[in-house]
Amino acid sequence: PRAGGGGERSPGCGCWAGPGTMRRAAAGGLGAALHAVRRDVGRRNNLLRKINGLAGIGTSSATNLRDSYQAALCTDLTKPLEIQQLPTVALKSTEVRVDLHCCSVNFADILICRGLYQQRPRLPFTPGMEFTGSVTEVGTNVTKVCKGDRVIGVCPMGAMAEQCIIDHTMLWPIDETIPYEVATVLPVSYGTSILALQHRAKTQPGETVLVTAAAGAAGLAAVDVASHVLNAKVIAAAGTDEKCELAVQKGAVAAINYTTQSVKEEVKKFTGNKGVDVVFDAVGGDIFKEAFNSLAWEGRIVVVGFAGGNIPSIPANQLLIKNVSAMGVYWGRYQDLNYPIFSKSIMSAIQYYKEGRIRPHVGAVFKLQQVNEAFLHVLQRKSIGKVIISMK
Repeated sequence: PRAGGGGERSPGCGCWAGPGTMRRAAAGGLGAALHAVRRDVGRRNNLLRKINGLAGIGTSSATNLRDSYQAALCTDLTKPLEIQQLPTVALKSTEVRVDLHCCSVNFADILICRGLYQQRPRLPFTPGMEFTGSVTEVGTNVTKVCKGDRVIGVCPMGAMAEQCIIDHTMLWPIDETIPYEVATVLPVSYGTSILALQHRAKTQPGETVLVTAAAGAAGLAAVDVASHVLNAKVIAAAGTDEKCELAVQKGAVAAINYTTQSVKEEVKKFTGNKGVDVVFDAVGGDIFKEAFNSLAWEGRIVVVGFAGGNIPSIPANQLLIKNVSAMGVYWGRYQDLNYPIFSKSIMSAIQYYKEGRIRPHVGAVFKLQQVNEAFLHVLQRKSIGKVIISMK
């Protein structure tokens, strides 16, 4: 199966939720859907533990392991993950076969596996948007990488597997100085942060940046990039004291626990009533509203996601009164609409790491057979930083 495909050519994975979840999603919107998914996760957690956190192991007719590989497979949006042995397929002329070492678990992977994301692939499919590994085979027209190269890869889906076939333009070589686990953190989280803060918000040295969900994968990356690359002053906002402390360790000058404190009031204290120049928001809902109301004159708020489940509205008159800007960043769309900018965001992340300017954070590592537990870890909001699945 090739990265990004559907149907018989694309294996995948699902997260544990009952058959009523999608009906509730249609009736109640994204917030209700995420609540229903988390509730179903809780109900079925005991069953998950009975199978020792392992996904169901499937079999195929392939018996020679050189001609097959294991992949997480989603066969039904309401059923748990499966691990199946799948046959390998031949390369096209511009494709590369990669022996995967690690892939990441992004919130978007969970949404895709529940039918709640912009992409709705045909079943069965393999989720997983970013990976690291080594090249084992190249097509006849491949010039970007060679057999044996260590690479970072980005694909719409297909990375939760022992191997992946992908077009060579979606691979970026890395050297031995970057561990596979660390490199897996770079594309989505750091690519999004770099595009949001540099390309879109045009953050300047000395400006104040508010980062919500600051202990999540994208949030910690935004704290890191704003503090250590852009030389901005970062105020981190997160849901627990532990997460706030981590954000400060990663470079924030102050932190707000938005479960016990008002973001707007605390920003006033930290900025002397001036407000913040830039907001990086991955939460949405009421947190977005407080962050938006905390903008300084000519401030910019960048929307990168809605982890809280509720999509807010922006009163247009408030944009006018304070001369503020609201903008979005859908990092993955740059792949199709502005590939040079997309590629530059990844190459910049690699370069920043090699220069010692950023410090990616791996929060938890699971094996491929534990993809159910990995999804659960994210859904139950236990994750801090990036959650990684290791194939080795």
